Amino acid sequence: MRVFVTGGTGNIGSAVVSELLAHGHTVLALARSDASALAAARSGAEPLRGTLADLDILRAGVAHADGVVHLAFAHDFRSEETLARAVAEETAALAVLGEALVGSGRPLVTVAGTPVVPGRPSTETDPLGTSGPVGGRARAVMAALDLASRGVRSAAVRLPRTVHNHGTGGFAGMLTNIARQTGISGFPGDGTQRWPAVHSLDAAVLFRLVLEGADAGTSWHAVADEGDRVRDIAGVIGRRLGLPVGPVPVETYGPLGGIFVTDQPSSSARTRQLLGWQPVQPSLLEDLEGIEG
Repeated sequence: MRVFVTGGTGNIGSAVVSELLAHGHTVLALARSDASALAAARSGAEPLRGTLADLDILRAGVAHADGVVHLAFAHDFRSEETLARAVAEETAALAVLGEALVGSGRPLVTVAGTPVVPGRPSTETDPLGTSGPVGGRARAVMAALDLASRGVRSAAVRLPRTVHNHGTGGFAGMLTNIARQTGISGFPGDGTQRWPAVHSLDAAVLFRLVLEGADAGTSWHAVADEGDRVRDIAGVIGRRLGLPVGPVPVETYGPLGGIFVTDQPSSSARTRQLLGWQPVQPSLLEDLEGIEG
């Protein structure tokens, strides 16, 4: 299969591209810069210069592909305004990708976040939350899944808030970066809230499985660790960096503060049973042991 991939040179995307190539697929990768184009070419993909804002380029990418994996997102969390712009850009891009596939029967695999369900781990059948600073992303994914009724084999891989590799990536990576900047390995609230996690290489396998065979209109959970306490995550980070560990104000995390303080464990039991996906890479806490001070 020739697969058009957006976001193919990021932490998750580079792993997905490698996984696809290793299993006989070819990849056309959207590249927003010369550096990204070079990285895509070095990985074995064919680069297509453009960004999510270049809607005609997106249509051209779809026209030359047997399927699409959408991963690109402008991770600009400096303020609610910058985050809102990133969500609006992705919403428009995903709508164009979906419309270009209508009636073709080709797959569109997009990305979502695991939902929050008070009192228990969320499952694949739980609805996405559409409120809050990233609620627009959930609405865009739901619209893509609705294209199943219009001849698109659309599916969503729901990622936990931390997708890690060598101790970097996601919420845990943000905790590490902030710890280095502030001199304290902090956590919001009392630190008992749980965050699910997955290694990027394990997530990449699930993206391939969904692309190759998932039914239209379905959602899947790329969750390896159901939920680590945030104070435990901060504890490993602090020990590895030689920094004190303790609570910090929720405002430390900007527009994501409300999400950071939320208990959000998640299950992937259904995904493992139906798709045969089995994570094999190090857990988050194991991976964080590789952080260097």
